[in-house]
Amino acid sequence: MLVETCCTVEHDAQAGPAQCPQCGKPGRSVERITVKALLRPEPLARLSAPEHRFCRTSECPVVYFGREEVFDRGELAVGVFQKEPPGARTVCYCFAITEKDIRRELLETGRSLASERITAMVKAGRCACEVKNPQGSCCLGDVAKATKELTGACEEERRLSHHV
Repeated sequence: MLVETCCTVEHDAQAGPAQCPQCGKPGRSVERITVKALLRPEPLARLSAPEHRFCRTSECPVVYFGREEVFDRGELAVGVFQKEPPGARTVCYCFAITEKDIRRELLETGRSLASERITAMVKAGRCACEVKNPQGSCCLGDVAKATKELTGACEEERRLSHHV
């Protein structure tokens, strides 16, 4: 017996493009649940492609693309780490950790434990990256990158303030 639900979508045999139609860079596959969870209501109402890819190119306005459709930054309910200017970006969507949080921790204690806190939450089964993170995957790579960049910036800031 075949049971269908209102949220089940038949997958078309014809796959969508592998490269972003705007910048031409390869996109990473994302689950449909990610796209559906993060689109604003109007773009969600026109969602039709069965498969989507995530464009991580910072200069490109496209976030998701599929066969004959694209969704740009303004059509998402959240800012996208890779598309926003550095400084206050969200790096962990599940636990709302921003670059400002990491910077504050670095300035107050000399190091950030954001990666360790997130790892503990992931191990406890509390993350929802496939739904909350626009790239549809774990944020730890972005957290490590942001922490490294912010550590260097904070060290430079301390060094310059000691020379004044």
